[in-house]
Amino acid sequence: MLSQMMMDSILARIQATASSRDTSLLQELVGTLRPAHASDLQQATNRLRALAHLLSTQPEWARGLREYLAEIIGQRKLVHLLTDTGVLQNQGFFGELWRRLNHKWLPPTVNDEYLKDVFGQIFDRQDDYIWINGVEPSTWLDLLQALDLPAQGWLQSQVLGELLEAVQVLSYRISAIGLEPELVRVHPDIERFESPFLRQNAEVVQLTEAWRARLVDAQVEVPDARHLDVLLSQCEEIIGRVRKAASVQGVSVSLTRLLLRLTQSIDRLRILLDLLEAPSLQEALPAALGLFQQLVEADNRKLRLTDLFQTNTELLALQVTEHAGRSGEHYVASTRAEWLSMMRSAAGAGFIVGFMATLKVLMARMLLAPVGYAALYSLNYSLGFMLIHVLHFTVATKQPAMTAARIAAAIDQGQKKLDELAELVVKVLRSQFVAIVGNVALAMPTAFIIAVAWQAAFGQHLAGAEKAQHLLHDIDPLHSLALPHAAVAGVCLFLAGLISGYYDNKAAYNDIAARLRQLRWLRCLLGEKRLARVTDYVGRNLGALAGNFFFGIMLGTIGTIGYVLGLPIDIRHVTFSSANFAFALVGLDYQLTTEQWLLSLSGIALIALTNLAVSFALALMVALRSRRVSFGRGQALAGLVWQRFRLSPRSFFLPPREVETN
Repeated sequence: MLSQMMMDSILARIQATASSRDTSLLQELVGTLRPAHASDLQQATNRLRALAHLLSTQPEWARGLREYLAEIIGQRKLVHLLTDTGVLQNQGFFGELWRRLNHKWLPPTVNDEYLKDVFGQIFDRQDDYIWINGVEPSTWLDLLQALDLPAQGWLQSQVLGELLEAVQVLSYRISAIGLEPELVRVHPDIERFESPFLRQNAEVVQLTEAWRARLVDAQVEVPDARHLDVLLSQCEEIIGRVRKAASVQGVSVSLTRLLLRLTQSIDRLRILLDLLEAPSLQEALPAALGLFQQLVEADNRKLRLTDLFQTNTELLALQVTEHAGRSGEHYVASTRAEWLSMMRSAAGAGFIVGFMATLKVLMARMLLAPVGYAALYSLNYSLGFMLIHVLHFTVATKQPAMTAARIAAAIDQGQKKLDELAELVVKVLRSQFVAIVGNVALAMPTAFIIAVAWQAAFGQHLAGAEKAQHLLHDIDPLHSLALPHAAVAGVCLFLAGLISGYYDNKAAYNDIAARLRQLRWLRCLLGEKRLARVTDYVGRNLGALAGNFFFGIMLGTIGTIGYVLGLPIDIRHVTFSSANFAFALVGLDYQLTTEQWLLSLSGIALIALTNLAVSFALALMVALRSRRVSFGRGQALAGLVWQRFRLSPRSFFLPPREVETN
């Protein structure tokens, strides 16, 4: 009732000042329509219906509001609202990021001559788009019917002129983007054949000239826009080919941004052409309403940083996870032979980790500044993990980031039968189990033998009693932060997977192997044949090497960062924890209490579980979001996996016999 009284007052004032171009009354009117909560669509619907009822029962108020809106729209430049709002501008990613950050604390000036700026003042709440888009279109169309818009008038001709200008602006932009060197590099056929990006502009020029002539002489015939629609479809086909080519050749943020600008410009041009081609005003209203809703949402979200990252890095994120997914296929063991191969590969990694853990214990004895420890630890981890990769061994905790992308790919490719997904999950769990067993089964004995040999050679323990107690405390799941620290390591594993995919994409996009072969000094050093082998290896493995390198940096520096900042931040990695347990066992002369045995072994198991769960969950979430895939049957899938475990728990640890015979 209160909002209706306010509507009465506002409409009466609008009728008295219908010739004003001031937008304050329109802002008040929108404020009365706006629900208390943006998600309260029923309240918004009721208020819109109340306004429609007032306009239909009070023709003079409808006429006053109509003339008022005509003044607001007709006295301002419309073209920028149609071409800029909701369409990326010709600005780099970091330039746009800085602009949004800057405008968040210091808003830009408002130019009253542009409807684009005034539009943002009218719908000034950042959640206005929720109720505007949520209300049924029929309710909005009823309101427009109650406004009784005339079929002809001065506003229509002026808006038509602005519409034609907007069509031309978008067409020129599409032509320019379609000839960008980065786009041509990925899809050279744009230059070899007649480009639809150029041809569509010629069609648009012909079309807009005919419409402008028609504004002067109503008898002028306007050409059909169907041929233009075909050309725009051809442009969209090229965009699809570029995206597909990017899966092989790699992609960059700038290419993603170009494709996004191109897609948005084509979509907006299609909407404007629909408005232009509408036989009557009434038939144009649904398209106009859809455009209005798009503009409100785009204006409300124009400063959101999350939208900027999501839209501008979408294709890059997809390629990063896509590379990880292809790597993930090698981490899933289906047959008994693959299972045994995984075991041997993981055991090899465990052997090397035993020596890496030894080096870390020795480094800890040195008297260095915190940064010195961080540098040595990072070097130890990075070179060790890179060596493991070069020798084709497997670190169990590196699997989740890869296998999660593989599962997301299976969901996205339509392999959505729960039985198939459950089978894939079982294979992943089985592969993960054997990899952990392989890592721990050799890391612990290797560390034990090294500790015993050290004692025999030097007459003292590698890890003294105090150090041994400290190592046991670090893996205690009850009396230390072992599990939170294992979660930190899981985050590092997830980030390493992303880094690996990023550099794989970078190697493909920048053609690193071919560029390395052009280095004269490297050719002289290695010779032609060896140069070809080395560069091919780098091109294929740059992502894995970079991922392992940066993972080592993270493991080596996080503890030091926590120490410097006074924060309880550190990492716990299952393979190193098992090796440290062996050092502690020898350092305490095997005199461990039953409680220490139970806490240490359970701690190693829980650290492994936390490492895997955190990295897998994060990787799966990013992989699904990068593909814009939602999977609402997670509970059903979990139930099916549990049912399989109850019926055949052996299959979660060993490949079934029928797989062995295939």
